[in-house]
Amino acid sequence: MQISHASVLTAEVLEYLAVDSGEHLLIDATVGEGGHSFAFLERFPNLRVIGLDADPRILSRARERLAQFSDRASLVHTWFDRYFEREPGPVRPTRILFDLGVSSFHFKAAGGGFSFREDEPLDMRLNTEEEENAADLVNRLSEKELADVIYRYGEERYSRRIAAAIARQRSQSPIESAVALADLISRAVPGPYRRGRIHPATRTFQALRIAVNRELDRIEQAMHGAVSWLAPGGIIGVIAFHSLEDRIVKRAFREKSRACTCPPEMPICKCGGSAELELITRKPVFATETERERNAASRTARLRVARKC
Repeated sequence: MQISHASVLTAEVLEYLAVDSGEHLLIDATVGEGGHSFAFLERFPNLRVIGLDADPRILSRARERLAQFSDRASLVHTWFDRYFEREPGPVRPTRILFDLGVSSFHFKAAGGGFSFREDEPLDMRLNTEEEENAADLVNRLSEKELADVIYRYGEERYSRRIAAAIARQRSQSPIESAVALADLISRAVPGPYRRGRIHPATRTFQALRIAVNRELDRIEQAMHGAVSWLAPGGIIGVIAFHSLEDRIVKRAFREKSRACTCPPEMPICKCGGSAELELITRKPVFATETERERNAASRTARLRVARKC
């Protein structure tokens, strides 16, 4: 089996989420092709893994990769936020891992228009059972709504120029392919920006993918659900890849590590609250220089870890 994606920060994740000789359950909330799960199952023979993923295509690849571990690994086709909405089972996980990055599989082999370098339909749905895809958004949203999406989720400074160019083009014919959209964006931005360090369509494509899959909303909801599922003393680790994701994780960890939940203007604590989490990493853990040289995807990766009180 040829693996498209190299999991990031694997050594660090194995260190921070290591388990002892007792029985343990890890929920790999973003199993992808199974890289992190494989490393955990290989290292800790007493560990069971439940792997979640919204994409049935990549889930089948993970199933093949983890088949050697038999019933120690089970996979579930679902969005992670929906999974943690339910009541936890009788056996609570002692470890939960989120790797929020989109797998290289989607850019290289999924054929869903995730890459602006491939002539593919402009889809970008991680779960193809969802109704609205990227082409629907590009051709349906008003120019202002489109500019807002590109700016909010892509932090793109030329969002208004790009949205205006899209609006002009779609008035003549719908924009339906990834390459067509990328070419349009390249023509819409100034020359120096076009020749910059990254492709000028990078941030717009990120924004559309986030919007189509509701990625940030799902992360925020899942953080609260996952902590409630976690067994006391259990550990949760989250790998984020850009500031929008990391900001949500940092805020959720910080809020749940505070004992007092009273409003700031209240001079004396009256809530009698207690912290849910203890921060293990006060600052994010980044990949080593060796890993960054070997795996470009790890260059922006950052890991945050906390323990349930």
